[in-house]
Order: sequence, then C-alpha cells, then structure tokens
Amino acid sequence: MEHYDLIVIGSGPAGRRAAIQAAKFGRNVLVVERGRRVGGVSVHTGTIPSKTLRETVLNLTGWRERGFYGRSYRVKDDLTAADLMARLHITLDHEVEVLEHQFARNKVDTIRGEARFADTHTIEVEGEAGETHRFKADKFVITVGTKPFRPDYVPFDGEYVLDSDEILELTEIPRSVAVIGAGVIGVEYASIFSALDVHVTLVEPRDTMLDFLDKELVADFTHQLRDRGIALRFGAKVQKIEKLGPADCEITLEGGRCVRSNVILFAAGRMGATPSLNLQNCGLGVDHRGRLKVDPMTFQTEVPHIFAAGDVIGFPSLASTSMEQGRIAACQALGEKAYDPPEYFPYGIYAVPEISTVGMTEEEIKERGIPYECGVARFRETSRGHIMGLDTGMLKMIFSLKTRRLLGCHIVGEGATELVHIGQAVLNLKGTLEYFVENTFNYPTLAEAYKIAALDAWNRMPPLSE
Repeated sequence: MEHYDLIVIGSGPAGRRAAIQAAKFGRNVLVVERGRRVGGVSVHTGTIPSKTLRETVLNLTGWRERGFYGRSYRVKDDLTAADLMARLHITLDHEVEVLEHQFARNKVDTIRGEARFADTHTIEVEGEAGETHRFKADKFVITVGTKPFRPDYVPFDGEYVLDSDEILELTEIPRSVAVIGAGVIGVEYASIFSALDVHVTLVEPRDTMLDFLDKELVADFTHQLRDRGIALRFGAKVQKIEKLGPADCEITLEGGRCVRSNVILFAAGRMGATPSLNLQNCGLGVDHRGRLKVDPMTFQTEVPHIFAAGDVIGFPSLASTSMEQGRIAACQALGEKAYDPPEYFPYGIYAVPEISTVGMTEEEIKERGIPYECGVARFRETSRGHIMGLDTGMLKMIFSLKTRRLLGCHIVGEGATELVHIGQAVLNLKGTLEYFVENTFNYPTLAEAYKIAALDAWNRMPPLSE
C-alpha cells in the first residue's frame, strides 16, 4: 500500500492549491479526482463554464454595444447553442491543460476514481473498471466541493427541467426560461439568458435576494433586471412543478399563480459532495447540506489530521477564497507557517451586470453603531462610461466619520469584479477618504468613479480636524 504525506480528495480550486503548496514544501502528495478530468466543479460545471458562457453571450449578442446602436443590434444573427459551446470547450481544454502541467511540474501524483475512507488514515479509490486501490496518508485535505440540490418534488429530466450543472448541456436556446432560486447561481443564469433575449422569470420563495449584499446595491441591480423585462416572483413558494410536454413546463406557486416556460432551471442551493466518502469510518459527520465543519482559521476538522476547504465547508463558496483556504489548510496540516485568512475579501457575482463588493455593507455599519458617510458615483458620470455607452452602473463607498477610513466598497455594473480590487487594497491597507480625493486616476477610465464617489462623500463630511 502506497503511503503519502498528504492526500487531497478533489482537484478544484482548493484541492489544486493545497496539493501544489504541499509539493512545494517537498512532501509527496496524491490528488484523487472522480471526474473525467482534473479541475473539479469550478472548471467543468461551475465558475469557468458559467463565466465563459456569459462572456460569449455578451460578445455574440453585441450586448455591450446596444447603448449606441440600439436594442436590435447583433454581432451574430441566429445564435445557436453550438455557437455558445464552441468557446466553452476551448476554454475548458486550456484550463485542464494548465492544471495538468502544474501537477506534473510539481510532481503531484493524481489518480482518477471515487475515494472513500476505510479508516482514519486509509482511503480506497474505486476506478472506472471497478478496481480498487488503497492509499495511506499522514494528513488529508477534503476538497470535494458541492453538487446541485435535487429535491424529490422536482421532475428533473436533463432536457427541460434542469439543475445548474445540466443547464450547460442545452442543445438549443429556449424561448423562455423559469429560474427557481435567486441566489448567486440563479441570478447569474437568469441575467445571462435575458441577455440572449430569452424571456426569463425568476422565482424566489423569500421576499428578497442576495441578502449578504448592500441593500442599495441590490435595489439598483433589481431595477436593472426589471427594466430588461425579467419577471421577478419574490415571496412565491413553489407548490408543484410539471412537465406538460416537450418544451412546455409549468410551475404552480402558492396562491394559485402559474409560470409557464420552455425550460426550468432549478438553482435553489447546493449540497456537499460528501455521501460517497464514508466519513463515518474516519469519525467525521456533516450538516443537513452535507457540509463539513472546520476551524475557520486553520480549516482543521474535528479529526486533527483531516482538514477541509472550499465549497464543502460552506460560505462564501468562492473559487478565489477556496484557493486560499486550500493553501492555508495544507500549511496547517504539514506544520508549516501559514497566514490568517483575510478578514475582507472581494465577492464577485458574474451576472449581467456584474456585482462586486468588499468590506462592510451599510446595514452592518449601522448595526455596529459606527458614524459613517456614503459616496456614490454613477458610471454615466464618467467619460469612459460615455465612450462605452453605459447608462447604468454605480460605485458606492462608505467611510467612517471618526477615522475617515474606507469601511466598504460596493459596485454594480460593467467591470465591477475588476474595479473592486482598488477598494480592496485601500480597505485592507486601512486607507482613508483622502487617498481617493488627493490621488490622480487615469482618464478616461471607469476607475475614475472612485474619485467621483469620494468627492461625493467628502462634500457631506465634517472638515478634517487639525
């Protein structure tokens, strides 16, 4: 039986970082991946595919140019699902190739198959042909990620009633889509389909969506969705889902209201991909969503030599944070020096338009009783916004009245996930309002919105005491 210093189960963002970090420490590492190719959910059904699909849709539909040339403007007429998939496969092949090269260059062993714990230090890996391999390790990092939540009352068929993995395998673009679940995944796909001029209905049992974001940001985003014709059904619990015929589905909501569409996307949550791991054999349990509990600073589970990172431990479930969690988990597992996870990290939602945020929301600042002031800039106020034809988009910053430090930065609009890093740097370096007011930004850029928002706040703030 082969013995390793560290075995990583799963090769998504957390798994790849954990494995490569351990290899750089000179340890022998094995990565177990049950998918067809390395990369995990992030590469094959999650982050990379959905963001590639988004970029393809915006390019081929001419979405970004419609501010100038009108809503009827198209780069390519008669778009097909094949047009959307072509770029997707090229991108995924490249991602896998890069990852395989990283593993090979760092001498990380990989094996394809489904892992399960035989005891606290031993796993069995079942290959495609049913053969079983056994491996021992001193330490483990579990990074198996998540899979879509598929309740029994939803008649999934892989063709017209789909989960968020299956939606990437559509063979033709539907005329209408109903999305159940206004979380990050549901909102992203609803807005992407809307950019394709597909009629979209977004169904959410709660009265609000994306509650972890600043409410002013969500209000602006919601207005943009409604303005584009997306039908929002909030506070609407699903009673029944039926497939009446080919490309003919119906959702019955509480109160008797019905939603008809060609395709239904069920995107109401995900489950930890832990059932097949036989965790009881190593003394671990999971919560009702199949997620593992860990120490938030070290990512150590209740079993001291087993660590976990990434989506399988729950919020924030971002590829970016998962990478850092995996790296820290490997350092902690191997007794190497590790830094603490960052207090403030950017959150990116790749909807149309993008949303990105870092730091505290206005609601959190109020709860803490911190005196504050806000500054807001609209992208249409910037020359770059005019050049790009933008008539929507906003950047909001929140500053402490006492220290004048930046407390939060919230952006909705084109390029939000890139722009937020300026706010992130100033926030984590404890910068103040004066940084934005006194410094020069490239002109014309969207980043100039930082200065506009800072001046907006500065005009309402008490003078700086000597």
